[in-house]
Amino acid sequence: MEKRRIAILGSTGSIGRQALDVISQHRDLFEVELLTANNSSDLLISQAIEFDANAVVICNEDKYEEVSEALKPHYIKVFAGMQSVCDLVTGDNIDIVLTSMVGFSGLASTVAAVKAGKTIALANKETLVAAGAIVMDLAAKHGARILPVDSEHSAIFQCLMGSAGADIEKIHLTASGGPFRTWSREDIAKATRAQALNHPNWSMGSKITIDSATMMNKGLEIIEARWLFGTPGEKIQVVIHPESIIHSMVEYADGSVIAQMGHPDMREAIQFAFSFPQRLTLDNRKLNFAELGSMSFFAPDQEKFPALKLAYEALDKGGNMPCIMNAANEAAVAAFLQERIGFYDITDIVQDCMAGADFALSPDLDAIFRTNEETLAKAEEKIARLAGKKSF
Repeated sequence: MEKRRIAILGSTGSIGRQALDVISQHRDLFEVELLTANNSSDLLISQAIEFDANAVVICNEDKYEEVSEALKPHYIKVFAGMQSVCDLVTGDNIDIVLTSMVGFSGLASTVAAVKAGKTIALANKETLVAAGAIVMDLAAKHGARILPVDSEHSAIFQCLMGSAGADIEKIHLTASGGPFRTWSREDIAKATRAQALNHPNWSMGSKITIDSATMMNKGLEIIEARWLFGTPGEKIQVVIHPESIIHSMVEYADGSVIAQMGHPDMREAIQFAFSFPQRLTLDNRKLNFAELGSMSFFAPDQEKFPALKLAYEALDKGGNMPCIMNAANEAAVAAFLQERIGFYDITDIVQDCMAGADFALSPDLDAIFRTNEETLAKAEEKIARLAGKKSF
């Protein structure tokens, strides 16, 4: 395997930090070309020095001078702003682009990398939620390979290997159930920020952790799976698996079910995307089946977790509806993290925005960006009204 040159978009976040850990274990096979961060300048500087990055981008332009001065003695190029990210990911010096920026913000840079024909290690599921048809069409047109980094979609991808052309009966997306799996709806309604951030299995960023608590994360993954694997929504089923050992399963027409298993560790999916089709060693915890004991599975409660129903509705509607759902959710989750609204206000806001949306069946990329901005504004109006009531 020839050495692969990596760009990590969002290197200071949870996925980015774990990706750098993977690279640190295989410095002979991977090298860091580009690192980007939104605001975390100190960590970006230390990462760039440790991994001898060729270039970095600090998206917050107010921090450009700080980063530039710190990296000048190390001859590391420094850029600022989102447009710089979009420009640099197209360079001939980059083989793989890990897209791990949070939320809709990752769409523009992912599209730029796709148009440049790069291999995309996709950790930013919102890219396919908001603009799945557009991005997959661009990938086909420009010869860009998209490899999933979400643990569930990496699992599905691996389950499909060796079964090319086989009829898929169903994709089983596993979900831990989050911190509120055993709570009553009444108790969930009173959940605090701290309780929602207390995920039982996975260590993740704050936004995705809240999405896991509402199960909107699983809703986003349903839509992502539809575009990654060309599977209609009615063949994608969510199953609660609290132990998080089976990361997802594929059921074939003959009744066979293939599962991918491992302890909860995002580095496995990240490394597989970096090294594909090869498998490398990884300093991680290995499964011991004799000590594992039993595993449990059951259907999700859509009354307690209405985000799942909203995701299926958005996927069925198509057009810009998944983008509307995603934008409303991003605004609502941010407000919940700021303790401006209550837990179930998140999905209430999403539902209201979807119900009052300006629907477009076949939006182009510009229309997707407009939809996102318009929905964020509408969601913020609803948040302001709720925050003013303080009834939660």
